[in-house]
Amino acid sequence: MKILRYLSTSGETRHAAQQPDGSARVIEGDIFGEHRVTETVADVAQLLAPVVPSSILCIGLNYRRHAAESGAKPPERPVLFVKGNNTLQHPGGPILLPRHLRSDEVDYECELAVVIGRACKNVSRENALDYVLGYTCANDVSARDWQIKMGGGQWCRGKFFDTFAPLGPVLVTPDEIPNPNALGIRTILNGETMQDWNTSDMIFDVPALIEFLSGSTTLLPGTVILTGTPHGVGMAQKPPRWLRAGDSVTIEIEGIGALTNPVEEEKT
Repeated sequence: MKILRYLSTSGETRHAAQQPDGSARVIEGDIFGEHRVTETVADVAQLLAPVVPSSILCIGLNYRRHAAESGAKPPERPVLFVKGNNTLQHPGGPILLPRHLRSDEVDYECELAVVIGRACKNVSRENALDYVLGYTCANDVSARDWQIKMGGGQWCRGKFFDTFAPLGPVLVTPDEIPNPNALGIRTILNGETMQDWNTSDMIFDVPALIEFLSGSTTLLPGTVILTGTPHGVGMAQKPPRWLRAGDSVTIEIEGIGALTNPVEEEKT
């Protein structure tokens, strides 16, 4: 099932199940618990990020070729950093280039996002996918100057600006994606393909990430895991290709769809 979250014409926030003809049927109940798809056609006024995360856990340097283009050795364990819920952005919403705390090196990163469906702790990789509610597209937008040169040796400052975590357009349940590590993944910038690879290149696959992140740690329902980006980021282009106002960035993942966001400057 493909689940979308939306604002209705009457101002209500609801979930719906996308139909093959492009329409959507209203879901009654809690997508993290008991719910059912009704016959009511959803009156979608605005598409929203498919979930409001309880937390956003991010993995760095998790594709072999991206680690190589970054000049880094493949890590021995997953590299974890976090984003705040302030970074969440909806499909079609603008990615804002920071201007008050200025960045001139804002980059795109296509990523597969995993949404945890029920609380879990100390999960084995063999059972890890049992806790997944679904998958969606993510853009791990990154201010490289703050991440690398001005962040004091850690990445969060460069990853934590408003609108730096677009999610969407839908949440796809595991019955439609039995193997999350066999998906084509791309970034398209102003119509030009910048990243084009496959989630099979992950150093730590999705079950391994859930096993690691749940170690001595409770992952709550709604936890969003960003699983890393393949090679082809703007930082690695020659010359580097930073996002500019007026750009349009699309993240495409096989079996999920396309997440598109325009780029604008922050108004100060």
